[in-house]
Amino acid sequence: MKLSLDPKAINTALDGQWAEARRQGRTLALEEITHEDPADDLETTRAKTLAGVGLMADTGLPLLSLPTSLGGRNEHAANVSAFEETVTASPSLQIKAGVQFGLFGGAILHLGNSEQHDAWLLDAQKGTLLGSFAMTEIGHGSDVAAVGTTATYSVEDEEFVITTPFRAATKEFIGNAARDARAAVVFAQLITGGVNHGVHAFFVPIRDEDGEVLPGITIEDDAFKGGLKGVDNGRISFDGIRIPGFNLLDRYGAVAADGAYSSSIDSPGRRFFTMLGTLVQGRVSLDGAAIVASKLALDIAVRYGLERKQFTSVDDINETTLLDYQQHQRRLMPAIASVYASAFAHEKLLTSFEEVFSGADESDENRALLETRAAAFKADTTWMALDVIQESREACGGAGFMAENRLVGLRADLDVYATFEGDNTVLLQLAGKRLLGDYAKELAHIDVGGAARFIGTQAAEHTLYRTGIANAGLAISDVFTLNLNEKRIRSGKLQRSLLETRLEVMLSNLAQALRPAAKMSQADAAEVFNDNQHEFIEMARAYVELEKWKALDETMREQTDPEQSKVFRRLRDTFGLTLIEKHVGWHLMYGRLPMMRARQLNETINRLCAKLSANALDLVDAFGYGDDHRRATIATGIEAKRQAEAADYYRHSRAQEDYPVEEKQLRKAAKAAQKAAGKGGRKAKASK
Repeated sequence: MKLSLDPKAINTALDGQWAEARRQGRTLALEEITHEDPADDLETTRAKTLAGVGLMADTGLPLLSLPTSLGGRNEHAANVSAFEETVTASPSLQIKAGVQFGLFGGAILHLGNSEQHDAWLLDAQKGTLLGSFAMTEIGHGSDVAAVGTTATYSVEDEEFVITTPFRAATKEFIGNAARDARAAVVFAQLITGGVNHGVHAFFVPIRDEDGEVLPGITIEDDAFKGGLKGVDNGRISFDGIRIPGFNLLDRYGAVAADGAYSSSIDSPGRRFFTMLGTLVQGRVSLDGAAIVASKLALDIAVRYGLERKQFTSVDDINETTLLDYQQHQRRLMPAIASVYASAFAHEKLLTSFEEVFSGADESDENRALLETRAAAFKADTTWMALDVIQESREACGGAGFMAENRLVGLRADLDVYATFEGDNTVLLQLAGKRLLGDYAKELAHIDVGGAARFIGTQAAEHTLYRTGIANAGLAISDVFTLNLNEKRIRSGKLQRSLLETRLEVMLSNLAQALRPAAKMSQADAAEVFNDNQHEFIEMARAYVELEKWKALDETMREQTDPEQSKVFRRLRDTFGLTLIEKHVGWHLMYGRLPMMRARQLNETINRLCAKLSANALDLVDAFGYGDDHRRATIATGIEAKRQAEAADYYRHSRAQEDYPVEEKQLRKAAKAAQKAAGKGGRKAKASK
């Protein structure tokens, strides 16, 4: 059952195209100052985290994404890959550095012009100009288009006046704001000549060189949060702050000295979403960072589970190792499979990210794919991380609840990942709308006969199988659902068919449900959408599940080593069948899975988990982390030493003549003697 695997070879596949950057990002965990100590006070933790940001700047990694004219290499995925791995040092460092280099510096890079790059960008990416990214407000988080902060242009002074008109328009949860930022990229409604042109970004100084808050600006410290103690989040409000017209980051909208507004994008809505699309890096990096945190948690839990023993289930002396129990396998092996699938899907996301931002493929199609995947993957993966870390914590029992073993800290820090850079529920709605839009475009290109067959089949059985979302160009006649009478439940074709069909039926059902909204009033259409909101979210999650399964399947097929290919197949099947089992009610309801096959799921997953557990250490070794990255006492081998010490003690004690006899053994011996005496008496009577 156990395969002969090379964890380093598996790590090569896991770390992917940007392995060098990942490994460089992990080196920050080797610096003790980057580690959070739960006993440190707030100020000490913040100071240590800022020092870590300085160390990150010293590596030169933040410069990778800059254009060559500014000394960069125009390498965006390498930059993000390195940042993701800083979670091994501390999630606070990953977030604070992400605010500084990814959001503050990234906004200047992607929304500013060349003169603004010269003025601020290098200093931002070298960590000498500390900044914030001031988008979220008390009253509006996910609905960025409705922020209340205003930036009104004064023709006489050629300045913008930044104002917080009411309390709910105060910028909230802003990273770096409470302590360190000297400037902020502020998102505000641009008003000129009496016309509101929507949300734009402005470079606004908020502190002087000595760190004193500038007049007209009020900053409040958010202080203690549920996690991320090293990030100095705060609130910022503006009382008529004046900034030069130059400070408008004007890539998508400019204001001339006379107040005239111009933009290369006529539609205000399209202009707004194009601007936000350039800031997709945050969602991409959170997807990857959540995977790193999940790897750390599983690395700790598996090592502990391979050493910790509990209960004498086999005999009266030797206790059983936790990972030998079926339920322990069921709680950790599917989690490992999910993390592998997420890691390979993230690699595909990074590829799209690199293509779009390096200029290799800036097509509208590729940009839309990137934005859809980034939104959906970030939501699904951050939720996965919370589940994986919690399961890992529980799998380690009371030891998992100790701060020295990191799991509770990881869980607390990752909690808010489900909220920032877009609330997960909102992001899934965004992804769902885009998927539905792509679906509608496909239908528009179907010939009349094909559409008629499509509608007729849907009405009859809701089982049409099409793969247009992922593979455009397939004809209707080529894509009916495969025969489900597969001999083996582990068939990759069967798994793919079930996952794809579920997504397709959910898409078509939503399209039919929402069709009447096109002819309704805005209020009635909103009600129809709200009535189908849950289906939107579930459909988007079905999309992510399929994409992750496909990524793991594709990676499995790329393997040349037979043993490595086999373990990847086990991971793929565990991931796929766990998803099918999760949604088995749906598959049965729509007649996609025969009852006989459905009954095979549990037994098959049990066998797969048992096989994977035999190579559990190899699979977590392949994550590439050492003791300096895990920093969990229970994952250092100490439990094995405790177990060995206890075994030696009992072995030596049992050899002593005065070793106490267990009461239950005496009772057992007495019963045996009594039984033997009874048999002897009966034999004596019989002989007479």
